[in-house]
Amino acid sequence: MKCPFCGHEEDRVVDSRTAQDGRAVRRRRECIKCKERFTTYEYIENVVLTVLKSDDRREPFDRAKLLHGIKLACNKRPVSDKRIEAIVNEVEVKLQERSKSEVTSKFIGELVMGQLRNIDEVAYVRFASVYRKFQDKAEFFEELKKLLG
Repeated sequence: MKCPFCGHEEDRVVDSRTAQDGRAVRRRRECIKCKERFTTYEYIENVVLTVLKSDDRREPFDRAKLLHGIKLACNKRPVSDKRIEAIVNEVEVKLQERSKSEVTSKFIGELVMGQLRNIDEVAYVRFASVYRKFQDKAEFFEELKKLLG
């Protein structure tokens, strides 16, 4: 590891801790030569996840796209940004646990709806209406009946 201050390649680890809910290790290091301290993070290298769309297209998993969709569903609802971030993290963890490089958009949508259903029913219905592409109000009301029943 090169020191960001002097470029020397030898350092010692002063402190190590888990970070980001156990998904990373934070290390404080001290350069042997200049004695400056700096922080590094170690992460598990995740396999690039490919999403199989309903029209058979394939695209890389995009965390930002997932986050945006959930934020839209939760707009003006009592769901904090921190909770939305947690939903995205939980979905990502479940996708990584599958140990498969390809996942269907349907599976991702079902995971999100499962999370939203337990948090905010309005956000759930909003997300479901876009995700399931309701064609008319009858489909929308059918989903509401399932939620209420």
